[in-house]
Amino acid sequence: MELKKWKCLKSQPGPDLKLFKARIDFMRNPRNGVEAPRVVLESKDAVNVVAVVDAAQIIFVRQFRFGTQTFTLEIPGGLIDAGEDPKDAGIRELREETGYTSEALIPLGKIASNPVYMNAFVYHYQTTCWSLQKSETNLDDGEDIEIVLLPIDQVKQMLYSGKFEHPHTISALMYYFHSQ
Repeated sequence: MELKKWKCLKSQPGPDLKLFKARIDFMRNPRNGVEAPRVVLESKDAVNVVAVVDAAQIIFVRQFRFGTQTFTLEIPGGLIDAGEDPKDAGIRELREETGYTSEALIPLGKIASNPVYMNAFVYHYQTTCWSLQKSETNLDDGEDIEIVLLPIDQVKQMLYSGKFEHPHTISALMYYFHSQ
């Protein structure tokens, strides 16, 4: 059996949720003709960076996440501004969140943020110690971040034992370790 694309019959705007804009798409199931309303969260694409310092440690940020009401350990990253190149956004986010700067970002890959209900993608990059210099952070009003440096071997162990919770950090680290 060949799967067929669902047809969008109409879209209806939903609330603007700061990071996301919700919409409801009324989709027709090609298998049985049933109309099904589906929520889609429209968002800007995002970027994150696996940044290695001193050839032995990866930079992480610990921050409070409202969805799970917990602190998560993540690699630095954030939303890409309108018209901004993903690589430039990675350079900016790394500097803003950690104070480290780099011009030598190497692409690791791109994933769908959450294709179940989102239209955005996440671009993963890496950078190495020779290109990093420390400066001041520039956090958004909604950010409160602790910078954590972890040895690469410990990061690998934490990754493979399920210690990281943020899926974008997990996918970027998987790309990174696969490329080594």
